[in-house]
Amino acid sequence: MASSIDTGGAWSTMEDVSLCEAWLQVCHDPVTGNEMRFFHMWKKIHDEFCEKIPGSTRTEMALSSRWKILNREMAKWRDALSKAMQNVRSGQNRTNEMIQAQMWFGATGAGKKQFSHHECWEVVKNCKRFNIILTGPEVMLNETPLRDSTTSDSPLDSPMSEDSPIQKEPRPIGRKAAKAKKAANSSNHNSKFLEEIARQNAIRIEMEQKRQDMEVAIQAECAQEKEYLRKKDMEKTDRETMAMDTSHMSPETKQYWKLERRDVMRRRLFQDDGPSNTDWLNDQNH
Repeated sequence: MASSIDTGGAWSTMEDVSLCEAWLQVCHDPVTGNEMRFFHMWKKIHDEFCEKIPGSTRTEMALSSRWKILNREMAKWRDALSKAMQNVRSGQNRTNEMIQAQMWFGATGAGKKQFSHHECWEVVKNCKRFNIILTGPEVMLNETPLRDSTTSDSPLDSPMSEDSPIQKEPRPIGRKAAKAKKAANSSNHNSKFLEEIARQNAIRIEMEQKRQDMEVAIQAECAQEKEYLRKKDMEKTDRETMAMDTSHMSPETKQYWKLERRDVMRRRLFQDDGPSNTDWLNDQNH
């Protein structure tokens, strides 16, 4: 057997809830909801509805007609809740409040005797249009005349009485205001982003400076190590030169080592690691 969704017959609770969700999402968009045409509004609501219930055969006209019924019923329920809440006395609980609300709802003499769209009410109750505002003196059923709200067929307007404490919902901010707010948020975000980039650059520069300082320190330490090794090697060579046995060498070789020893003595005497002055010493011997 085909479901009501497929046949387009009686509306299911799931369809009613999806319709309320789609209406709330489209009509309360701060950018587009304030300036949207009637035709475009219901086209978008229909698109949202079909996304929630894939394969639905409900048309835009069907959604609009169903919303008129839900809108009227939930507005009556809002007014009934408002009157019941004002009539609650100490010692009474939530159950008594709901019972009184159902009595106020059925006492209007128009439409259903009991409100049954509680799932839909949970979707829209936080919308400003359906907010319950308690004002005025305490009322009592059977003592205060019941005045029903004048309903409207417009899917955008909530049915309200001229005496209803519920004020008409303020229009959402316009497209220009929403865009300006978005631009301000974007500008603030960009400013924070630039500040973060500057902070990261400062950290990078500081780390690069530390790395360069470390490289300089390492190079200086390496140079000191090389100098130390050079001196140690020179001292070893000098000791070997001074200890060289020349007794078995030729006169020319003996003369060479004699001059080398003088060079060693000169360096030790003057603490000079410069070039050899062997030629100068040799000239003094002539």
